[in-house]
Amino acid sequence: MTIKTIILAAGKGTRMKSNKAKVLHEIAGKAMLQHVIESVQPFNSDVVVVYGHDGEQVKQQHSHLDINWVEQAEQLGTGHAVLQTVDHIMSDDVVLILYGDVPLIQSKTLGKMVESVSDRALSLLTVKLNDPTGYGRIVRVDNKVSKIVEQKDASGSELLIKEVNTGIMAVKGDQLVSWVKMLRNDNAQTEYYLTDIIETAVSEGVSINTIQAEDEFEVQGVNSKSQLCVLERHYQLQQAETLMNEGVTLADSKRIDIRGKLAITGHDVFIDVNTVFLGHVSLGGHVHIGPNCVIENATIGEGVVIKANSVLENCVIGKNCTIGPFARIRPGADLAEDVHIGNFVEVKNTAIGEGSKINHLSYIGDAQIGKGVNVGAGTITCNYDGVNKHRTEIKDGAFIGSGTQLVAPVSVGEGATLGAGTTLSKDAPAEALTVSRAKQVTLNCWKKPTKS
Repeated sequence: MTIKTIILAAGKGTRMKSNKAKVLHEIAGKAMLQHVIESVQPFNSDVVVVYGHDGEQVKQQHSHLDINWVEQAEQLGTGHAVLQTVDHIMSDDVVLILYGDVPLIQSKTLGKMVESVSDRALSLLTVKLNDPTGYGRIVRVDNKVSKIVEQKDASGSELLIKEVNTGIMAVKGDQLVSWVKMLRNDNAQTEYYLTDIIETAVSEGVSINTIQAEDEFEVQGVNSKSQLCVLERHYQLQQAETLMNEGVTLADSKRIDIRGKLAITGHDVFIDVNTVFLGHVSLGGHVHIGPNCVIENATIGEGVVIKANSVLENCVIGKNCTIGPFARIRPGADLAEDVHIGNFVEVKNTAIGEGSKINHLSYIGDAQIGKGVNVGAGTITCNYDGVNKHRTEIKDGAFIGSGTQLVAPVSVGEGATLGAGTTLSKDAPAEALTVSRAKQVTLNCWKKPTKS
C-alpha cells in the first residue's frame, strides 16, 4: 500500500490581513503548512501540495522538501482543488486529503484513518462541536453516514446536528479520481465540494468509516490572527503538559514557549516564567532556568543555573555552570564545567575552561580561555580590526584586571596577571605582572568650564 497525501493550500487568507501566504503563518515558530507536512512523515508518504494565492512564496519557503506542486489557478472549491491532482494519483494509492491551514492534525489520528480504508470503505475524520456553526454537518441514517451537507445548504433540522465534517479524509486512489470527476457545482456557493463524494460513495455501496478527532483543536483551521493565537496557546499548553509529565517543574504552564524541540535528559529541571526555547535545546538534570530567558539551539549540562533575562544561542554549556543575570551567550561559545558568566557579560565564539569566571560587564569574543581564569569587570577582547577577526588566548590560571582591553591577536601566559586598566597589544608572559598605563597627571591650575 502506497500512501499519497494531498494538502490543499491555495486559499488567499483575506482575513489574515497580511502580505504573507496564509499557510506560511507560524505556530510555534513553524509554518502551518510545515506542521501538516510533518504529520505524514511517519508514513513515508508522497506529498502533493495544491497552491494558488502567493504560491511562489509558499514554494520557495519549502523548496528544501521533496514535494509535488500543483497549481489551482482558479479557486472553485475543494473538489476542484483535488481534481487538479489526479495525474499524481495511482489507482492503488491510499490518498490522505489534508489542509495547509489545519496545523495541529496528529499523526496517530491519520494512522487510524489509513488503517480503516479499503476497497469498500473510505475514512472520514469528524468531530462533535457544541457550536457547529460554519461547518458541514454529518447526516446519518440508521447511524450510518449518508451525506455531508454544508452550512448554507442545510435544512433547519440538519443545522441542529453537532457532528461535523473536518474535510480530512482517506480514500482509495481509483475511487477518488472517479468521484471528483463527477462533482457538480449546483449549490449555494457554486463551488465543487469535495464533501459531495460522500453521497456518491454511499450510492455505490461504499461504507463511510468515521474517525473522531481527539479534540476540536486538532482539526481547527486558521482564517484569522485571532484563531492563529488560539491554536498557538493550545499547542504550547500541550508542550507544557508533556514536559510536566516528564517531571519538569514549570512556574506557570501558560507562560512557556517551545518553538522547536526541547529534550530533557535528567530529573528535577525547573523553568521559570516567560522562557522561550527555539530550535533544538537539550537540558540536563537539575537545570534551573530563571524568568524571561531565551535559549536557542543549545546543549545545557547537568546542574546549570541560568539566571533571569539571559539569552543563549548555538552554544554548549557544561555541568554546574552559572549564567547571568542579563548574560548573552552567542554562537560558538563552549563552556566547560563550573564556569561562571555574570551579569551583562557577552561571550561569542569562545571556549572557556573549567572553573573560569567572567562575572561582570565584559565582552569576550573569538577567544580561548583556559582553566581557573578570572576575568575582571569591564574586560574587552578587541577582536575586530575593521576588516578581519583575530583571536585572543588566555592560558590557565591567568588573572585579568578590571577595565582591560586585549587587542587581538594576543596571548596571556599561564598564571599571568594583567593590571587593572591595561591595554594589552603584545603577548603577556607567564607568571608575571603586565601593566600598561599612562602616567597620571594632576593639573592644579585647571578650572571647570561654566555655562555662559
